[in-house]
Amino acid sequence: MSHSLTPRDEGNLPALGAPPLIRLDAYVAEDGSTVVNGHLLQMGGTRPPNEAVLDAVAMFARTLGAPVAATVIDRTVQQMARLRVYPDGSSRTIADEDDLPPGPERTAAEEEAFPPLARVERIIQHAQREELHAAFVLAGALREHLTLRRGAEDELSLEARAIEAYIAYRRGDYTVSTALALTVARVRCRTELNRAAPEVARATAAWQRLTDESQVATRGQELLHMWERLSEEGLLLEPSHQAMAQAVRSRLAQGVQPVPPAPSVTPAVTADQAPVAPEDKPLKPTRRGLRRFTRWPGRSAGASP
Repeated sequence: MSHSLTPRDEGNLPALGAPPLIRLDAYVAEDGSTVVNGHLLQMGGTRPPNEAVLDAVAMFARTLGAPVAATVIDRTVQQMARLRVYPDGSSRTIADEDDLPPGPERTAAEEEAFPPLARVERIIQHAQREELHAAFVLAGALREHLTLRRGAEDELSLEARAIEAYIAYRRGDYTVSTALALTVARVRCRTELNRAAPEVARATAAWQRLTDESQVATRGQELLHMWERLSEEGLLLEPSHQAMAQAVRSRLAQGVQPVPPAPSVTPAVTADQAPVAPEDKPLKPTRRGLRRFTRWPGRSAGASP
């Protein structure tokens, strides 16, 4: 079940007293699932994601009676676009240098208008209802936009990545879950070693479910290095963590011994369909004139999502 974004959803609108042209954010996942301001859009039929994004942002512009800025991360083409959308439904893409001034004040204003914690609550609600695809797409959108705004090592960005890793595990996407959790563990080991053990444990839990020999070997070696470093620093205190470190060491020493999926988890993909690990694939630079996000004046927006 996805959330239908309409002007009646007052929680989706920026505060009227907020600075002008607060950026909205949109995200198109690799499978075409589309998110605007933390809400998964109901696409319907064969409606292209770019049209859904423009229609949704145009509704904000009409409601506010002013142009609206938007940043779109489109993973179907590995590209980011910055837009201006006008109340008449027209739009244009702009270059990075023409976008709103960057800086902590702008970021704070945007996140006050659309709080990340409210989005996390929505993700958790989807997960609790076993709507795991929706929860996973929303978590990916949140992580990508927070990383774009704040950087990959920001606390909120890391928390969003950890949530995405957990939901990927719930879906049975163990390759994705391992990659996401390992990224969090890497950052913790580099910046806050005393907080790293729980993150290494989460990555290990996902790694234990891997069946691909190359993934088991490469990811396992990295995990073993992390556990050994924690041990050397006297930070391997929990018995459960000590057991996990030994499990990694033993599995690597014995060769690949796949762990069967937990009975309560239904894998979302088969082994030969396993997705590529999300290692923060770089986005192409923004450029002017992206046609799929350009509408000429006088063209009416499509139906509401």
